Amino acid sequence: MSSDKPGTAERQAKLGPEEHEENWRRLGEEEFDVVVVGGGITGAGVALDAATRGLRVALVEARDLAAGTSSRSSKLFHGGLRYLEQLEFSLVREALHERELMLNRLAPHLVKPVSFLYPLTHRIWERPYTAAGLLLYDRMGGARSVPGQKHLTRAGAQRMVPALKRDAMIGAVRYYDAQADDARHTMTVARTAARYGAVVRTSTQVVDFVHEADRIAGARLRDVEDGRETEVRAQTVINATGVWTDELQRLSGGRGRFRVRASKGVHVVVPRDRIVADSGMILRTEKSVLFVIPWGNHWIIGTTDTDWYLDLAHPAATKKDIDYILDHVNTVLATPLQHSDIEGVYAGLRPLLAGENDDTSKLSREHAVARVAPGMIAIAGGKYTTYRVMAKDAVDAVSNDISGRMASSITDKVPLLGADGYHALVNQADQLAAAHGLHPYRVRHLLDRYGSMVHEVLALGDENPELLKPIDEAPNYLKAEVVYAVRNEAALHLEDVLTRRTRISFEYPHRGVDCADQVARLVGEQLGWDEQRIANEVERYSERVRAERESQDQPDDQAADATRVAAPEARDQIVEPVS
Repeated sequence: MSSDKPGTAERQAKLGPEEHEENWRRLGEEEFDVVVVGGGITGAGVALDAATRGLRVALVEARDLAAGTSSRSSKLFHGGLRYLEQLEFSLVREALHERELMLNRLAPHLVKPVSFLYPLTHRIWERPYTAAGLLLYDRMGGARSVPGQKHLTRAGAQRMVPALKRDAMIGAVRYYDAQADDARHTMTVARTAARYGAVVRTSTQVVDFVHEADRIAGARLRDVEDGRETEVRAQTVINATGVWTDELQRLSGGRGRFRVRASKGVHVVVPRDRIVADSGMILRTEKSVLFVIPWGNHWIIGTTDTDWYLDLAHPAATKKDIDYILDHVNTVLATPLQHSDIEGVYAGLRPLLAGENDDTSKLSREHAVARVAPGMIAIAGGKYTTYRVMAKDAVDAVSNDISGRMASSITDKVPLLGADGYHALVNQADQLAAAHGLHPYRVRHLLDRYGSMVHEVLALGDENPELLKPIDEAPNYLKAEVVYAVRNEAALHLEDVLTRRTRISFEYPHRGVDCADQVARLVGEQLGWDEQRIANEVERYSERVRAERESQDQPDDQAADATRVAAPEARDQIVEPVS
């Protein structure tokens, strides 16, 4: 529980090396109401929901926050236009409500409006059909914090997106959704949970469960940095491990009430100048939709939707996946994209609830909560946008296991760290920049990553002015951001910083290799690494990038998987599989 002592909240929100060690002690010595397994957006959301209800909460993650699905999404907060066609009105309404909460109240520093152009290709029926769907979409959105739909002629659409072929459309409709850096958002949710008293610890793997009589009473934990083990006691355990749900259920000895099916989604990243456009795009495919999403100086294009039965931790993109994306986007581009245009590629796994239909693009994005054993709840399915609703439902389900009356969920009223004061700081960006000798553009970029916590990042320059200089081979990011990631954001490895605290791993053609040594030295200064450890971290990261590049030249999943899993793990004490 949170203390009233000055500075305690700030200390708890910090997830640095000292807190990492202290939280190991707390896991072994304290008893919790809820232990959440899984540090993706669902687990982080569950921890925040439970902590703000006054419960004693621990969150453990085997790798890093958002290391799986939650750092590899399309990075959208959206209702999902295609779910309207599948008549999933309640899901769309729920998702749009969450989008509005994020934009207006909970995370305005992290979640931003983004426009999409929807090209029309059929005369007579398509425009009114699309208009009706988007009108419903706009109305379901509630507070209307983004502009409504706008209809464009062919000429108007080409002025907005000059990159489009003239014969690729007869007109278009522009509409708005929202986007966020998923890894950064997930980490901020976890830190906010820590701010309200949750014990949050990464590199902490569940390797067994503690049983008392006929119920689960906790878990056996392994520190995957050094191999230590301990037991954590709890009244209930919540399995929020996404695509690992079935694996953890087998470990618990409980019988699953649902199965989770992994669907691979691949995205490619190209420079902004390769597609001349003032708006993103959404394109129909034979199975689903393809997004062209603005991302700083880049476009993110995706996604694919195919079954995946291989390594869950490191899904691999294949040449076939990349060809699929390029082939589809090139049908509408006047200047086709080439493989040589691609600067980054990432692949993630959606945890879909398995259904009778074999087509993964048609599996429901609804979520399910079930008691899989006495003392254990599992939650799976859903979509990133509705994580807060999923978390509420999961915590509601543990009420019978918790002694005493449990308060209702209040996370719709709890802004994430960095939200309070953000709008005022945006107005003060020029003064803030002048005070620290930075360009106002740089400060605005930092504000959209840290919100009002930007002061903590900039304060590092008072210790060492060199930290307010950009990383040499990744100038979008300051050296201070690396130091801050280690001191405050639970980064323990070079990979954590290059892949998730920043997005250097897919925003630069070198994918982080060219700045790996410089970043590793900054990390190492904070974690006490010697020259050998620095060299090992750089070598492991470089091997990972090499394996990813090679997998992307392979013809199928089996070959790509074999290539990708050959790279060493950053956390070499991890046990896999655990069941």
